Amino acid sequence: MTECHSNACLQLVVPCYNEAGRLPEGAFLEFARRQSDTAFLFVNDGSTDDTAGMLERLCAAGNGKFAALNLPRNLGKAGAVRCGVLAALQRNPEFVGYWDADLATPLAAVQDFLDVLDENPEIDIVMGARVKLLGRHVERYPFRHYSGRLFATAASLALHLGVYDTQCGAKIFRVTPGTREAFGAPFRSRWVFDVELLARYIAFTGKEAANRIYELPLMSWIDVPGSKVKPWHGVQALWDIARIWRQSPRQ
Repeated sequence: MTECHSNACLQLVVPCYNEAGRLPEGAFLEFARRQSDTAFLFVNDGSTDDTAGMLERLCAAGNGKFAALNLPRNLGKAGAVRCGVLAALQRNPEFVGYWDADLATPLAAVQDFLDVLDENPEIDIVMGARVKLLGRHVERYPFRHYSGRLFATAASLALHLGVYDTQCGAKIFRVTPGTREAFGAPFRSRWVFDVELLARYIAFTGKEAANRIYELPLMSWIDVPGSKVKPWHGVQALWDIARIWRQSPRQ
């Protein structure tokens, strides 16, 4: 288990948009009490409800493990994640990541991600993969599952890299020049920024990228109602995938 005594070794960014009645505060507080090497940065993405107030109360109860960044206007998940990661990097952590606020991926999985990074120093990126296997509790709505498989095929073609699940909202990165470069410029894509991020990392790292990215099958993932992603966003997503494919260097 990673240990760190000055600043938290892992800075985990949680993008929040209108999460006042949805964010499982108790789960975050309980995890923070048990995991001394992880700090959370909640990014309030221009919410119109009481998300700002909720985060203020949560941070007050977080014993220094929680901080909040309030964006003046809604940037979308891509912009919120990037702003949060750039702010987190200023604290010089060993690892940085982002995690969906609804905890579709339980926080218990954080240690599994860190174990992969600790045991494999060549790995820079660990991504959750929602694979429905026996012995795992993965619940997805059928439409999202099958459309996700089609999207994964398109993403693999765009990246020139076989990848099962680019869109899972649980990812942790070792802080390296390559991962810093991936977050350096604003994302052009609002909905498939994860693919754009990977494309940047691959372009920076070259042929070694395939050996430095690890997909971790999740033990548990539940499709929580209230997702901000709607079916019609798929049209824009496919357009973004096509643009990424055109711009990606051929390996």
